[in-house]
Amino acid sequence: MSTPETSRFVRLRVDLVLEVEDQDALTKAALRRLAGDAELPQEERTHAEAAVTEDTAEALAYLVDPFDLVSEVPGVDLQQASWSSERIEYDPDSPDWEIDGDDGDDDEEEEGGIG
Repeated sequence: MSTPETSRFVRLRVDLVLEVEDQDALTKAALRRLAGDAELPQEERTHAEAAVTEDTAEALAYLVDPFDLVSEVPGVDLQQASWSSERIEYDPDSPDWEIDGDDGDDDEEEEGGIG
């Protein structure tokens, strides 16, 4: 349904928990991506190389690109994206790890999705 009051913009929130099984492979992939980025200034490259080498969460954040997630979705144009990664303690059997269990906004958001 499209009315003048309906916004064309949609915020898509994705929350992933990934298990890093090979930190070395992840770090090497991030370093390869950095090496192939001809537009990255040397000062930023040096900083990024240090970050991905010291922290696998940084390496993962460098490799995951929100544009790649939606670039082939017909009828949409990515306007803005931000993302981050962090190391966490994870227990899949804990009730604390339900989908959207940690955002505190359950009453304000529509529920939906797969699962």
